[in-house]
Amino acid sequence: MPDDDWTPPLVLLAVDLVIFTLRESALHVLLVERGIEPFQGAWALPGGFLGNGQEDVLAAARRELREEANLDASQLHLEQLGAYGTPDRDPRGRVISVAYLAIAPGLPEPLAGTDAAHASWTPVPDILRGRLQLAFDHNEILGDGLERARSKLEHTALATAFCQETFTINELQGVYEAVWGCPLDLRNFYRKVQAATGFIVPAGAERRTGKGRPARLFKAGDRTTLHPPLVRPATTTREGNS
Repeated sequence: MPDDDWTPPLVLLAVDLVIFTLRESALHVLLVERGIEPFQGAWALPGGFLGNGQEDVLAAARRELREEANLDASQLHLEQLGAYGTPDRDPRGRVISVAYLAIAPGLPEPLAGTDAAHASWTPVPDILRGRLQLAFDHNEILGDGLERARSKLEHTALATAFCQETFTINELQGVYEAVWGCPLDLRNFYRKVQAATGFIVPAGAERRTGKGRPARLFKAGDRTTLHPPLVRPATTTREGNS
């Protein structure tokens, strides 16, 4: 086809955010109830279109974090998850979304953004079990975000992004159990964590969590990759356990 017969397609660019945190030892994702069409009244991942033709995609993700969840991107883990461009994914036209994965501990109650009626932390297992169908292709994006987090917990120090600055081994194990969706043996977990040199280091303090002996506190080490890796149980699937 001659070049002068080609017309660039009209494509809009958006960002979507998979924001994970732990609440009461369970993995939660931030959802917003859409206040406008399309899918008015449905729940969706927070996000939106680029603010203008000069806005960088990462800058748009950081802006949406601030506007949709009142979160500072510099205070959490943020990484690009992928691009989603199925032609019919958005009834408004051809919209390509660049999705980002964000993780932080103890995130506050959310505030709904400009085009959202409500915002809520939602337990991820409720979505995986089909109790909630998200707008657009956001179930797929959420699934990809969960699988990314699960995989990175095996090979990187990402689990510490779910923790406060100091944490106990039990709290770290709780991160793995919540994200992987299965219980772990404490002694076996402790042995594997200790074998991953530089993953966590003693914080030089203790915390009393009950009537027993105080628990030792740890903090993130300087290693970003785990050797050997912490391999998740074979029962953990992409869809999660119900």
